[in-house]
Amino acid sequence: MPRTGEYAAHAEPEFRRRRELGAASARSLLLTVLGEFVLPAGEPVWTATFLRALGLLGVEEKAVRQALARSATEGWLAGERHGRRTAWRLTRSGERLLTDGTERIYGFGRPAGEWDGQWLVVLATVPETNRRLRHLLRTRLVWNGLGNLAPGVWVSPHREREPEVREVLAEIGVAGTSTLFVGRLGDLPEARRVAAQAWDLDEIELAYEDFLDAVRALRPADDPGTFAAHTRLVQEWRRFPFLDPGLPAELLPDDWSGSQAFALFHERHGLWRPAADRHWKTLSAD
Repeated sequence: MPRTGEYAAHAEPEFRRRRELGAASARSLLLTVLGEFVLPAGEPVWTATFLRALGLLGVEEKAVRQALARSATEGWLAGERHGRRTAWRLTRSGERLLTDGTERIYGFGRPAGEWDGQWLVVLATVPETNRRLRHLLRTRLVWNGLGNLAPGVWVSPHREREPEVREVLAEIGVAGTSTLFVGRLGDLPEARRVAAQAWDLDEIELAYEDFLDAVRALRPADDPGTFAAHTRLVQEWRRFPFLDPGLPAELLPDDWSGSQAFALFHERHGLWRPAADRHWKTLSAD
């Protein structure tokens, strides 16, 4: 069964300066199409529709078919044969995966209220010999917005996430050897130093700048082009709930690019969505 958040954070990405928008795997782009178009419609989709849609994004037929087969193997999709054709529908697991991811994507980046200065601190360690478990712990805590302050020490200014973090620790099997508490970590200058140490804010800022440059360069001229631009827009934005812990404004550098990126994403999404939906219906027509 897919893990919570896997749609929005399909894999831990690496930052790359001026990375071209849309340079993503077939499986990752398929997830974006499923979440943006298939989930809202709630209807089965022919293989040919996926081939046409992902073809507009530069994905070859073989890669599309492999992505569909892999998604079915992992329980996100189920295929039904109709003669020589196959119709794909989302499974309940797939619907849960995409619904959770969609809520996280579109709720991410909104301005938060004033921070109360409290931190959630998690002391959790895994033996060096268990690399798989160490990677899983890191991935799940990062997805929940925690930063690594020191070996075995994780922090978040969102103390309300404690129940989620406890659930993660229990699922991984390290709850019994972990300690959680809430408290203050000095004055505001000290808190900002902690934030800069626990998260690489310069790298996150760089990712936002790349996003802004790439999205501003997209100028679709027709419905197919708008469909492709819209899908790439969502594809790139869904990285940020994993990359950016959503820190309070008090802990962020001045002129934080994330605020500009949030505004641009929602502006372009609202502008392009009607034409993208219209073209998806064209692609889906028999």
